[in-house]
Amino acid sequence: MVPERVSLITIGATNLPELRRFYQGLGWSETEISSDNYSVFKTAGVLLSLFPMEELIKDAGLDASVVPVQGFKGITLAINVDTPEQVDQVVEEVRSAGGKIIKEAGETFCGGRTADFLDPEGNAWEIAWNPTAVFDARGAMVHF
Repeated sequence: MVPERVSLITIGATNLPELRRFYQGLGWSETEISSDNYSVFKTAGVLLSLFPMEELIKDAGLDASVVPVQGFKGITLAINVDTPEQVDQVVEEVRSAGGKIIKEAGETFCGGRTADFLDPEGNAWEIAWNPTAVFDARGAMVHF
C-alpha cells in the first residue's frame, strides 16, 4: 500500500532568488538545508521546496518543450486559516509581499470565506477558512 501522506511539495522556479524572497516576505521559515540553489520552507503540514525549473524537469525525466514554465500550471495550493477574518489579514500580507490577488476575499457557497493569489511566477494559491475544518496541534488540517 502507498502511504497516505503528502510530505513535500516542490515548485519549479524560473527565478529562484525572486521566488524565495517572496516566500521569505510572507514570514515563512526556511530549513537549514536551504541553499542558493534550493530552498525549503517549513509549513504546518508539508515542506514546501523551491527548485530551479530546468533541474526539476531534468530530474523528473520530462521533455522540457512540453512543460509549462509560466502561468497557471493546473494546480492550486491552499493556506487554510482558523477564522474568516484571517482570510482578509492574509490577503493584505500577501499583497504587501508582492503577491497578485486574483480573487478578493469573499463568502463561499458552503459558508466559508476564500481569496486567491498568484506568487511572482504564477503559482496559484487559495487562502481559505472552512467552518468545519479541523487542525492538529501543529496547525495541519486533518479534516474538513
